[in-house]
Amino acid sequence: MQYLEFEKPLAEIEGKAEELRAMARSDSGADVIREAEALDKKAQALLKDLYKDLSPWRKCQVARHPDRPHCRDYIEALFSEFTPLAGDRNFADDHAIMGGLARFHDRPVVVIGQEKGHDTKSRIERNFGMARPEGYRKAIRLMDMAHRFGLPVITLVDTPGAYPGKGAEERGQAEAIARSTQKCLEIAVPLVSVIIGEGGSGGAVAFATADRVAMLEHSVYSVITPEGCASILWKDAEKMREAAEALRLTAQDLLKLGVIDRIIREPVGGAQRDPKAAIESVGKGLEAMLKDLTGKKPDTLVRDRRQKFLDMGTKGLAA
Repeated sequence: MQYLEFEKPLAEIEGKAEELRAMARSDSGADVIREAEALDKKAQALLKDLYKDLSPWRKCQVARHPDRPHCRDYIEALFSEFTPLAGDRNFADDHAIMGGLARFHDRPVVVIGQEKGHDTKSRIERNFGMARPEGYRKAIRLMDMAHRFGLPVITLVDTPGAYPGKGAEERGQAEAIARSTQKCLEIAVPLVSVIIGEGGSGGAVAFATADRVAMLEHSVYSVITPEGCASILWKDAEKMREAAEALRLTAQDLLKLGVIDRIIREPVGGAQRDPKAAIESVGKGLEAMLKDLTGKKPDTLVRDRRQKFLDMGTKGLAA
């Protein structure tokens, strides 16, 4: 278990409990076992207290935790017969984007998501989940296929943002993001999205312009990272805590603002503490969102989806 900065007191308690258990295994001391169990209870109480009311900045830290389940984990656990499709038929295959045909509860679907990687090698290969233009063009190709064959689209969002490198800009990064967002609004099939970690900038919106958008309890969704916002507004990236507060990037804030449609609960201590339980919760959320859209006519889906985004930000305004 990798501990975040604010979890250091928890790390000390759990570390001590583990030491006591190791001692008990060597000499089978009943007193040592009882002391370890007492520390376990103390750690559990502290964990609940730490996660009871996380600040926006702490939620950012949790959303970025390297042990959180990633797109690949969700696809392997929730989908059967996954057949990955590669390339944008124009330039290359972007490994930051996973996508293909699959079955969800025996229903054929197209699933697309950003994959950050699990270790140094895979993170470099996946470019830390930051897609290049060919990644968004691959997503467009998959959404076109879903539209053609009448397949629901499920997107799993987890990216700090689209890749801002020179080559990406030369190949039309902004245009690719805009086209992907446009395609989300055009396809006449159910489109549901879950923010499973970070939902950063247009790189996330290009996948999450959906009929239904859900967020995991400790995920974040924002136009810019807190560090980037602080660098622009205060010329000081260390002001990220203040920026996180101002950005209203938590699932709870965004549900109130009407940007998302539901919050999916995480295990106590975040998805990284119990990935299996978190993945099961996302599966139930996806099932419920798809059920909401069952039976809707294609034209109605497109009309309602467009209207949903046109209406954002207008609540409470005078006619």
